[in-house]
Amino acid sequence: MLILVNESERQVPGGCTAGDLRAQFKPDADVLIVNGFPAEPGQELVDGDRLVLIRRGAVPDAAELDALLTARHTPGVHARIRQATVGIAGVGGLGSAVAIALVRTGVGRLIIADFDLVEPSNLNRQHYFLDQLGLPKVYALRDTLARINPHVHVAACHLRLTAANVAEIFGAVDVLVEAFDRADQKAMLVEAFAARFPDRPVVAGSGMAGYGASNSITTRRHGRHLYLCGDGTTAAAPGVGLMAPRVGIAAHHQANAVVRLLLGEEPGAEC
Repeated sequence: MLILVNESERQVPGGCTAGDLRAQFKPDADVLIVNGFPAEPGQELVDGDRLVLIRRGAVPDAAELDALLTARHTPGVHARIRQATVGIAGVGGLGSAVAIALVRTGVGRLIIADFDLVEPSNLNRQHYFLDQLGLPKVYALRDTLARINPHVHVAACHLRLTAANVAEIFGAVDVLVEAFDRADQKAMLVEAFAARFPDRPVVAGSGMAGYGASNSITTRRHGRHLYLCGDGTTAAAPGVGLMAPRVGIAAHHQANAVVRLLLGEEPGAEC
């Protein structure tokens, strides 16, 4: 019969148990999971079962982790995503969420750039932790991403992006994510990148403050290679703060737009 053992297909004899396959494939495993549920070594397996063998505290090697993290992806998608390089300019509420989504998706290389430090006010919407307060955001985020998948290459650039260094920092990317707060920074980044790389797409954020309707956040194409994710209007202002749910929706629009672009799909309608 055919069993998936840590997402690799294995032909095994009928009537074998989870413990039998542990002894054969990963003797030091102390957690056995069959079809998503904890299992005892004596549980008998049937054709088509999915067995995951885990040793607590041990990080799987690159090939095994790759298979485990991407088991739910559409066949053929991961091989293409894994070859990609994505840049993220700004790793606050948008950028940190985009980075985590892309690492979980299996993007092979990220280039993240930001000059900020983690401060307490960031914790209401950004993917940082109390023990990271005071650290440069790019280094704190790099550490967090490594806890998800240490085999993704993350280049962390702790610096202020300017029109003069955008091309140097992001020259190798297939897609650039704009995740700044200020409109002037957004415009600078998009213009500087487009001037050097006019045929490479930029996925930007535009309007996600407050707690307005989730479905008002969309992905729209603006021109040939610029995509805007958000409601297009709602900016942070007194009484309209930036909050985790809506910022997260916009960030995941951005991450999904990146994935679609890498796979040759159009992310959104023209606005």
